[in-house]
Amino acid sequence: MGLFQYIETSVENEIGFITLNRPKQLNALNRTMVGEIVSAAEEFDRDTQVKVILLSGHGKAFSAGADIDEMANDNPITLELLNQFADWDRLSLVKKPIIGAVKSFVFGGGFELALSCDLLIAAGDTLFSFPEVTLGVMPGAGGTQRLTKLVGKTKALEWILTAERINAETALKYGIINKIVAPELLMEEAIAFARKIAVQPSLAVRMIKDSVNKAVDYSLYEGMQYERKNFYLLFASEDQREGMEAFVEKRKPNFTGR
Repeated sequence: MGLFQYIETSVENEIGFITLNRPKQLNALNRTMVGEIVSAAEEFDRDTQVKVILLSGHGKAFSAGADIDEMANDNPITLELLNQFADWDRLSLVKKPIIGAVKSFVFGGGFELALSCDLLIAAGDTLFSFPEVTLGVMPGAGGTQRLTKLVGKTKALEWILTAERINAETALKYGIINKIVAPELLMEEAIAFARKIAVQPSLAVRMIKDSVNKAVDYSLYEGMQYERKNFYLLFASEDQREGMEAFVEKRKPNFTGR
């Protein structure tokens, strides 16, 4: 794993940790930082010792949004030449599950980063918001799309057009997050959640994430055809044979990820 300026990384118990590390700026996301997050996630995706990726933030907040100072003087041409959102597209191609442990402020680009995770554990004090409209712009890294697919058109429009702050209870009600925990237990609970997935056979986990993601965009028939092919594919794995033999023999399986 390379050295990073704005994040910290580590591996423990088959979990790859990515921690946003600009606490004085409430982990505001500049372009270099986003690139580092994506590069770390891709490295963990290739690392056979890592089964799950856990994304969190140092300090008070998960992320208060994009670094506005960096963007204030941009124009359409500079943004096009920078290919502003190419790194975000790469993040969506990571095949291992990404769990976000979020707290306090999850605003703007930070909200988009959270929505890019597969599962979210939130501290009870967490607030989510897209404040871009108050700056004369709009979400651009998938916020309008991912939020709408999660909560529907009317609520997405309401929240994005008004820049409303959504508390953890509301986020749970609308399926944005998986679980609310006490702030002091956030990382402990997120790690325990990650371990529940890390002990599962990694190929099956990979195919499940792939199939569920396709369900978001495909018709029911197309999604079921895709699911079926992944189901068949897993019957070529050693873990399928081991899992079923262990079930028949009434013993604990020993999965190898093959």
